[in-house]
Amino acid sequence: MTFTVIPVPADGAEDVVVGTSGRDEGAVFTGTADGGIFRVSHDGSRIDRVAHTGGRPLGLELDLDGRLLVCDAHRGLLKVDTASGAVEAVTDSVRGKRMVFCNNAAVASDGTIWFSDSSTRFGIERWKDDFVQNTRTGRLLRLDPDGTVDVVIDELAFANGVALSQDEDFVCVAETGARTVVRRWLTGDRAGMRDLLCQDLPGYPDNISRGSDGLIWVTIASPRDPVVERLQTAPMPVRRAVTRIPERFQPKPKRTVRVQAYDDRGTLVHDHDVDTADYHMVTGVREHDGRVWMGSLHEPAIAVLQP
Repeated sequence: MTFTVIPVPADGAEDVVVGTSGRDEGAVFTGTADGGIFRVSHDGSRIDRVAHTGGRPLGLELDLDGRLLVCDAHRGLLKVDTASGAVEAVTDSVRGKRMVFCNNAAVASDGTIWFSDSSTRFGIERWKDDFVQNTRTGRLLRLDPDGTVDVVIDELAFANGVALSQDEDFVCVAETGARTVVRRWLTGDRAGMRDLLCQDLPGYPDNISRGSDGLIWVTIASPRDPVVERLQTAPMPVRRAVTRIPERFQPKPKRTVRVQAYDDRGTLVHDHDVDTADYHMVTGVREHDGRVWMGSLHEPAIAVLQP
């Protein structure tokens, strides 16, 4: 397999999604730290800025009308028309209170949007504070087609990526701080029950997505760090003290490029651990027709792994 890095005009191309219709078919979209939304041609030869959210776009999905659904860390859920660049606000609040850290989403066939709010205490600029302090204030949320927003799961250790099973009989959310992917059953005898799709991951999962192959793809943003995990169970005053020390002395994510894929039974099907010095901290993943597209919270680029 070959690994190719495709630069984009701004830092922090955090997630990726592949267009499926019209002029967007086969193109890859990403959002960057400056609020930009970019369209990258399937071969990387052309990059166009299609919109600006006025915030910090993270997770990207396609809605039922082919528009981009954007989880903006500052502005909440948005929809973007990739032809005109128009940005529509969907929701920024839950039960009358503004979200702090809208992160990732999945769209069901009936238009229901499942999405994550990583923390009720810290925004994206202080994601390390939430991670080390282990606040467990992350939530999985549901936006019904009638506009109602409900909390489905709370007390998550940094709620992150969201994906639906192929048959939409369960929804799952990455719990970054616990190195698990939590599953919530939606139909059948187990409806309403919660278990784990996978656990004891080799590192900290970020965004997840269901690929065109039907598998649930999981990013491993950084390998497991025993120091961080000891801090997460230390007394709260110690955890808070660590997050107040200068940035250069704080624990740092280790460089890695790794994504995994699981079937709906939670069986590991693929584990791609790429040895490269040209990219790191994969936070977004999207398998499409055999190609595995990746985004990074810190890189000014997307990347693709292909046969």
